Order: sequence, then C-alpha cells, then structure tokens
Amino acid sequence: MLLGAYRQPDTALERIDRTASPLWIVAQALRDPGNIGTILRTGDAVGAGGLILIDDCADAFSVEAVRASMGALFTQQVATARWPEFIEWVRSGEGQLVGTSLKATHDYLEAEYRKPCFLLIGNEQQGLPAGYEAECDLLVKIPMAGRADSLNAAVAAAVMAFTIKASWR
Repeated sequence: MLLGAYRQPDTALERIDRTASPLWIVAQALRDPGNIGTILRTGDAVGAGGLILIDDCADAFSVEAVRASMGALFTQQVATARWPEFIEWVRSGEGQLVGTSLKATHDYLEAEYRKPCFLLIGNEQQGLPAGYEAECDLLVKIPMAGRADSLNAAVAAAVMAFTIKASWR
C-alpha cells in the first residue's frame, strides 16, 4: 500500500535566493539525521530561508530527518554543496558568514549580525575545520557554565538562530 510519494526537490546551491530571507542556516558535515531535521524545524520557527548542507552530511530527506523536522522540510529550502563551491557562492554576493567555535573570542550575545546572515554550524564531534573558521566574517562562541564543553549541534543552531533574529529588533 502506497500512502504518498513526492519528488525530491533539486538541492543545487544556485537555486537559493539569498535575498529571500535575512537568515540561512549552514551545516557542515553533520552525521545525525535527527540533528538535520531539528535544525530544519528551528529554521522554520525563526523564519530562516532554509538549510545549506556542506560536505558529507546525512540525508535531509531520510525518514529520520523528515520525522525530526515535523513538516519543516516542506517549508525550508534545502541545498547541498562542497565547501569550495559554497564559499565561492557566499562571497559572490551580500552576506555575513558567522561561524560557531569553542576557540572564538566573541561572545554570541555581544556580536553584531548583518543581513543576510549565513550561520555556520560544525560537525557534532569535531566542530568546524580551522580553514572554515578562517573564512568566517565573524566567529562566535556560546560560553558554557557547566562541565559540558559544547552543545548539541541542533541546540547550538537554535540558540544562535533565535539570538541573531532577536538582535535585529
């Protein structure tokens, strides 16, 4: 019995209209489809334009990601690219690339975010590669008060996305 079928959308980076939204979430090498779905749900909640998956990420259209997105997969654009293609694309027009890193010196609450903002979240275990951090216009950290040294990637994306949105009020 078939309940429904849909054509998977084209995920070419060129399809993204950076002016369609002031905020885009970019995830680098995320392996957990649950994190990808949760980030899509967060993107919908903050009014982001969508999610750009960089390098070897889990499939945004997998059962686990679709379930975790709670339908947000259908409200958010999804694009995929390798890092060289993405950095060339992001530098070809307006936009601020904001990365998150434990090594950053800027507190996420004190940073100035510009539109359109491309929020770059790194891999769950390794974070962002040093070369990717070096390409960011702004590198911020979320200070940890407890024993944990970092947040889950999807949680960090949510904290950052809502912070960026709130800073534009």
